[in-house]
Amino acid sequence: MTDRPSVMFVCVHNAGRSQMAAAWLSHLSGGAIEVRSAGSAPADQINPSAVAAMAEVGIDIAAEQPKVLTTEAVRASDVVITMGCGDACPIFPGKRYEDWELEDPAGKSVAAVRPVRDEIRRRVEELIASLQPTSTNHKE
Repeated sequence: MTDRPSVMFVCVHNAGRSQMAAAWLSHLSGGAIEVRSAGSAPADQINPSAVAAMAEVGIDIAAEQPKVLTTEAVRASDVVITMGCGDACPIFPGKRYEDWELEDPAGKSVAAVRPVRDEIRRRVEELIASLQPTSTNHKE
């Protein structure tokens, strides 16, 4: 397969969870996976606590902007991961869908966002392994 797999993260505001997930995936995959994020009702800006929590681990998302969810972006993605957007996310046959139940960091302190950030990293690592299963499993 010559094309990179593509993953889209969707939450309501595209200001916290989906932005952190997109940043983790870009960072941890080293560009091997195309990353998108969007919200069904995008906020005006990224959650400052999410920006601060990611900065603590050396990932800068301060320049990101919430983006509106489009049918085209979902159609162009191989994997769609929703985080509480419910029925707002369009469903297309042949796509892999996952729903990650994560606490919404909106209005929470940096301390409250850290566990969400760390859980997202764990799930992103599993996602990367599932998209690239042959690159790391060399059992003899």
